[in-house]
Amino acid sequence: MEKEYSMIEIKTIFMIGIICFVLYLYIPDIKADILPFELDRPLYVGSRPISMGNAFISIADSAESGFWNPAGLIQNQGVRIFFAGKIWDRKEDVFDSKSIAYCYRNSAFFWGNKIALRLDNDGTPDFNYYSYAHKINSYVAVGINIKFKRKHPSDYYQFFGYDPAYDFGFLLKADKSDSIGLLIQKLSGEKQWIDIVNIAFSHKLYKDLLASTDLAFLLSERKLEPHMGFEYFIKQWLAIRFGVSNKLPTAGIGFVFGRLIIDSALIRIDDDLSAFLSAQFQL
Repeated sequence: MEKEYSMIEIKTIFMIGIICFVLYLYIPDIKADILPFELDRPLYVGSRPISMGNAFISIADSAESGFWNPAGLIQNQGVRIFFAGKIWDRKEDVFDSKSIAYCYRNSAFFWGNKIALRLDNDGTPDFNYYSYAHKINSYVAVGINIKFKRKHPSDYYQFFGYDPAYDFGFLLKADKSDSIGLLIQKLSGEKQWIDIVNIAFSHKLYKDLLASTDLAFLLSERKLEPHMGFEYFIKQWLAIRFGVSNKLPTAGIGFVFGRLIIDSALIRIDDDLSAFLSAQFQL
């Protein structure tokens, strides 16, 4: 039986198309060599967000949500474990991440680590995340990240680190189809209180197709960083995804095997194509 679109759905699809077109044409590029690891930005964390053009702040419903929008951690009860990494050409620009999230009723906790190895500048950005989220009511949740940069090399394991920073997250689920996300970020090493303000929207066009848009306002550089993505479930166990992140195309697929989810992603980093793979398991 073919899907019949309502006038509201047609208008929504039309508006999303216009926004994507305008953003793609008129927003200037932000090169990866300017923001190689975005300091404490969430890019390159999780194959599902990467494949959707890094437009994930208003979705944030999987195990890596603490990296993107801590408020989203309340969307799944129980314990979730997550691993992800770059699997193509690990000789340079290696991005790996891992996390564990726990949610019970209206509260959620999260620990995560992301690290970038073999960068051109010989640095090793390595960050630990500690997050808490609370569900205020059926529609609204809030969350906070406390982030620490870890020293390299080090003779001991660093549970915290130095140079703390933070994220404040907000998530509004207006209904089953629409979400609004807000993420306010203080980046490690920066002097001002707020470095980036992210505003995000997602809309389920119909049962199996999700569209999302993230707009990141880099206050210190006075730049706008756009991200757009789509996710379509062909089957209950198979999803295809694609997007645009700063005018760079992204794509990927995802598989659901009960409590185990495997996601893959392709994205351009500078002039090279990079592949990512992630896995998450719910206990």
